[in-house]
Amino acid sequence: MESPACELPMFDSEKFLDLMKNKWWAFIGDSISRNHVQSFLCILSQVEQAVEVFHDEQYKSRRWHFPSHNFTLSVIWTPFLLKADVFEDINGVSSAETQLHLDKLDETWTEQYKSFDYVVIAGGKWYLKTAIYRENNTVTGCHDCPGKNLTEMSFEYAYRKALKSVLNFTMDSSHKALVFLRTTTPDHFENGEWFSGGTCNTTLPFKEGEVDTKEVDTVMRGIEMEEFEQAASLGAENGVPLKLLDTTRMSLLRPDGHPGPYRQFQPFAKDKNAKVQNDCLHWCLPGPIDSWNGIVMEMVIRGSQ
Repeated sequence: MESPACELPMFDSEKFLDLMKNKWWAFIGDSISRNHVQSFLCILSQVEQAVEVFHDEQYKSRRWHFPSHNFTLSVIWTPFLLKADVFEDINGVSSAETQLHLDKLDETWTEQYKSFDYVVIAGGKWYLKTAIYRENNTVTGCHDCPGKNLTEMSFEYAYRKALKSVLNFTMDSSHKALVFLRTTTPDHFENGEWFSGGTCNTTLPFKEGEVDTKEVDTVMRGIEMEEFEQAASLGAENGVPLKLLDTTRMSLLRPDGHPGPYRQFQPFAKDKNAKVQNDCLHWCLPGPIDSWNGIVMEMVIRGSQ
């Protein structure tokens, strides 16, 4: 990514792995975090092939080790960052409403937290889905659940509460990891959403000024910025570094970087006119997401935001 204001050097895998000897990185969040780690693995494999040392039953949480550098890389599947009971298949179809505990962090990541040297946290998109909200083990309301006779609450309320809890946990911790908060990722669905036939057929990046952030992404990023500011001052008091990995705007300019119909391998092999679900949220590799890692590396090396 180059512009008059910003020249981003290529990610230097050798230099990075040398710096990260005996360190552990964890990417905590949803499938965009998984996508981010896939990019990371591909780039680092130019120097050393990682060995997978752990995966959960569904291969959603995974851990790799780079033996000659004793470097560990994890991705931890926790789409809400909070404790949640989710009843959803691989295509996003739910058999029951998600039960989201707004006052409990997901132990999948908190119980491992003290092992990590660097942490990249991100959330957001799952908060737009239908969910029943619980606090103190009691249903307090819901988001997008007509006909349930429950108080309708905004995703903003839940997302803000989640980010506040997550960031307070990391900033209050006696364990001083370097924490990045990555901002929301815009999608590029046109003529529908992921579940209603949306597509992304644009083949060139947008120029500055050609596109505006959708309202939902503006709202999400606004919450992220406000919670980041508050948490960063708490972190500064406690000697815990918190950095903002603001990838929203640069990602918005890349409608050409998604798998689109190629969410599955060879989708048109049997029928060239097949109707397939498009993916206009995740990123192709190599692709725009690789530059996120370039930014991460610069932030680590320069120690500046």
